[in-house]
Amino acid sequence: MQNKRQAWIHAMRLRTLPLALSSILMGSFIAFQTSGLKWPVLLLAALTTILLQILSNLANDYGDSINGADHVGRKGPVRAVQSGIISLTEMKSAMIIFAILSLFSGVWLLYIALEDLFKFLLFFGMGILAILAAITYTSGRKPYGYAGLGDIAVFVFFGWLGVMGTFYLHTESFDSSLWLPASAVGLLSTAVLNINNIRDIQSDKAAGKRSVPVRIGKNAATNYHWTLLTTALLLLIVFILIEKAWGGLFYLLATPFILKTGWALEKFDSPEKLDPYLKVMAISTFLCVLFFGLGWLIF
Repeated sequence: MQNKRQAWIHAMRLRTLPLALSSILMGSFIAFQTSGLKWPVLLLAALTTILLQILSNLANDYGDSINGADHVGRKGPVRAVQSGIISLTEMKSAMIIFAILSLFSGVWLLYIALEDLFKFLLFFGMGILAILAAITYTSGRKPYGYAGLGDIAVFVFFGWLGVMGTFYLHTESFDSSLWLPASAVGLLSTAVLNINNIRDIQSDKAAGKRSVPVRIGKNAATNYHWTLLTTALLLLIVFILIEKAWGGLFYLLATPFILKTGWALEKFDSPEKLDPYLKVMAISTFLCVLFFGLGWLIF
């Protein structure tokens, strides 16, 4: 990072945005095939999710800096605040801006999607919860990421709420089979966080951040990663069998890239070598959803 522009782009972690869009696409693909898709809902849901993801990334940079995880011994890429290019005050201001933008976009989404006041308020409450979750992962007095609860939050927000919430905003209906693809996306998203936490296991331990890999150790965290991947891929197959959505099997084209991250964890010998696999896992999750949806649409 040579200047503030590069530092801001780095802090936003644009490589995570495809992952954030995966749940929106999954919910929208299924809505299109069952009850119908609303393009304004898709576009505003995507915009809101992107803004929330950027907010989360900025808050993570801010929180890890003030809570000690971004210390000089950390082996991952240098963070924006850690580098000194962006001050804590500037980062906090950016967080406020993206929180407001996320709220505005979310309210606009709910306004066009829901006419019932109770449903509007219910989803509004979940939106506020999503904003708070994005901020308090590593920020605040008791960040839940430091207690090892990040995996649960990612699974719920990127999986269940992201997929089923998007489907509901399109259709104002619910189907019990949605738990399968929603859980699959949640598990794959959790796998991205797991790679990040395995990479940072030593520095997190030194900073008192009790992530899942810190709690169970590298070997068990690698087995946990394989469980996340295989369970997610199997859940998609079960959904395809139930819905007879045979074209969805095209998601298997993305599985070599997904499984590649597990093999990387088996043999890595230094934290720095894991960093590229964060991007691989995020993009392969997006491709998995994209191939699933397009295959279902075409066949």
